[in-house]
Amino acid sequence: MSNITGLKSLYFAFLLTSCFLSPSLQAHNNKVSITIEDGRRCIVSNGLPDHDTGRFPNRGNPNSISEQQVRLCFSLNPEKGHRPQSVRGSIGVAINGVQIRPGTAEYYDASSPRGFSRDRSSGWNLEGIGAKDRLGMDQNNAHVDQRGLYHYHGIPNDLLDTINSSLIGYAADGFEIHYASNQQESGYQLKPGSRPVPPGGNFDGTYNQDWEYLAGAGTLDECNGGFLEGQFVYYATDTYPFFPRCLWGEISSDFLNSNHNRESRQNKSNQRESGRRNPPEEAIYACYGKQTGERCKFTEPRHGHQITGVCTLSPEHSTACIPQKK
Repeated sequence: MSNITGLKSLYFAFLLTSCFLSPSLQAHNNKVSITIEDGRRCIVSNGLPDHDTGRFPNRGNPNSISEQQVRLCFSLNPEKGHRPQSVRGSIGVAINGVQIRPGTAEYYDASSPRGFSRDRSSGWNLEGIGAKDRLGMDQNNAHVDQRGLYHYHGIPNDLLDTINSSLIGYAADGFEIHYASNQQESGYQLKPGSRPVPPGGNFDGTYNQDWEYLAGAGTLDECNGGFLEGQFVYYATDTYPFFPRCLWGEISSDFLNSNHNRESRQNKSNQRESGRRNPPEEAIYACYGKQTGERCKFTEPRHGHQITGVCTLSPEHSTACIPQKK
């Protein structure tokens, strides 16, 4: 009888594993090539990783992962300038062709159902890893944007398992990005005390403004830059800022005017021609944690009208609350 009981226990454990663990992973067909062209290194990929990802959409991220057309070229012989430049969007690309985008466009917003939106007026910018659960990050500290682009905000652990060196990618100015492990230390530290204005609470790393750079506190500069065998490189660290948030060299125009930005502009042009507009952010937030087909409601931002509808997957790969036709 004990053997039968043991078999039943194993069977139910298998069912639980199949039902709850398997859906959290999704395999993808990665395609990437790295070439040298006219003094530049070029990475061409389909934007899909060479490892499993979490399921998207998920409770914190309403977007579906999709194949992209990525072509990013940058200097083969970068030069370090005198002043760093802050970077919004992708600061680099991993050797598997997945873009590295540590920053977010989300800010604290008490009026939003999610507690954050793209309204910058509060000045408190949500930190990707500090708020990873709220933003639907997967096991590789990555998630998906509204275009379906999968991108890293922090260390991609599965990528580290597949490489034989510390090199994990290249920055937009051409300098290498290496995983620091315990060989280098970030100079950023949490501010002491608590936030003096809303959102209030202790400086705990939820927002970028919770951190400050203290020269000499670590081995790296304010852009997470340092030296490796006499050569200047950037480091990816296990602690904030995880990836550089500023760059010392000349940033490639491919990152400033990437295929994704051109595609986004083309989509907006097509939408104007067809009369179709992207759903407001309130409509997207209304479907966080919901499946397509579920009922939803949100407050229309212009006139304050309450809209009811159904969560629907848009052509831009985001799930939004779309009003039902009467």
